[in-house]
Amino acid sequence: MTKAAELAKMGEVITNSQIGGRRNIAINGAMQVAQRGTTTGQGGAEAMSAVDRFKLFGGSTAGRLTSSQDSDSPIGFGNSLKLDCTTADTSVAAGEFLLLEQRIEGQDLQQLKYNQSSAETSTISFYVKGNASAQYTFALQYHLSGGTARWFTKGFAVTTDWTRVVITIPGDTQASSGSDYGIADDNANGANLMIWLHGGTNFSSGTHQDTAWADRDYTKLFQDSQTSFYDSTDRTFFITGFQFELGSQATPFEHRSFGEELYLCKRYYNKQLVASSNFTMSGLVDGSRYSANVFQFSPPLRAAPTAIETSGTASDYAMRQTTTQVLDAVPTFSSGDVNSTCFNMDKNGHGLTNGTQVFLRSQDADCFLAWSAEL
Repeated sequence: MTKAAELAKMGEVITNSQIGGRRNIAINGAMQVAQRGTTTGQGGAEAMSAVDRFKLFGGSTAGRLTSSQDSDSPIGFGNSLKLDCTTADTSVAAGEFLLLEQRIEGQDLQQLKYNQSSAETSTISFYVKGNASAQYTFALQYHLSGGTARWFTKGFAVTTDWTRVVITIPGDTQASSGSDYGIADDNANGANLMIWLHGGTNFSSGTHQDTAWADRDYTKLFQDSQTSFYDSTDRTFFITGFQFELGSQATPFEHRSFGEELYLCKRYYNKQLVASSNFTMSGLVDGSRYSANVFQFSPPLRAAPTAIETSGTASDYAMRQTTTQVLDAVPTFSSGDVNSTCFNMDKNGHGLTNGTQVFLRSQDADCFLAWSAEL
C-alpha cells in the first residue's frame, strides 16, 4: 500500500469509526439511564425529566407534558427521551417559556478555555424527530466569573424522521477584564446546554442572534420560524445521541456502557430500589425506638443533598431484628445527618433491643430511597 493510500485509509477510519473514549462531555446522551421513570404534568416549573441529567424548565405557561424513556430511536441506539404535550397552550403570554437542558459542572469544562484568546471550538450533536415538522433553538450558556452571562444560539429543524443535528460552536474569545474571566473551576453549574421548545415574545422581539457569541439577550433567542411545543396535544419531541465535544467535527457518538453511565448519573441522583422484603442499610439500635442506619454513596454525590425522596407511607418501611417492626414515619434526615459521601438515618422503629444490629427493610415492591444533588 502506498503512503498516499495509507493516509487515505487512516482518514476513512477517523471519519467512520468510533474514536478513543471520553470525548462526550455530556452524560447519559444515549438516554439509557432513567432512575425516575415516566413523569407526568411537567413543563410549568423546573424539574428533572424521566431520563437522568436532562432537566425540563418551564415558566408562566399552562402547557404541560409527560416525559418518558422511549424505545423509538435511530439505528445504533436503544432509547430516546420522549416529550409528549398533554395540555396545549395556544394563548402565549410574552414571558412564557419551556426548555430542555443539561447543566455541566464548571470543573468539567476547563478545556474549553472560554474568555481566552485560545478558546476552543466545540461541537454539539444530537438526533431528533417529532410528530410533525418543527423549528426549535439550541443555546449554550455560561457565566463569566464576574457574573456576565454569555451565550451562543442556533436554530435547528425537526422532521418526522430521525435526523442528526450538528452545530459547530466557536470558542468564546471575549477579552478578559479584572476578575471577569472564564468558567469557574468548581462543582457548581458551569454551562447550560439548552433546547428551547416554547416561548413568548420576550424571546423573539429582537433579531435572532445566530452563530455568534454575545452577552445574553433573551429578545434575540428565537429564530423567526420558532415552533411552540405547546401548540397542540398531538405534539411530540424525541431526542437521543446527545454529544458535546471539543473540535469542529461531530465524531461518531461515544457509546459508554450502561454501568458507566449509571455511575456518572448517580453523582447527581442516587436512587436505591429496595424490593419487597429485602434488606438494606444496616445500623445500630439506640434505645428501643431509634436506630442509626448508614448508607455510603457510591460515587460520592456532587454536593450534600438537601432532601430525601421516598415512596409510599411509613408502613412501607420497617426495622428488622429477630422480628419486623414497621416504622412510625417514612425515613427522614436533618442537615447534620448527611454529606456528599454518606447518609445516616435515625428514625422510628419500636420494640427494638438497645445496642444490637438492625436492618432497614422494605414492605412494598416499589419502595425506594433517593437523594438528589442536581445542578
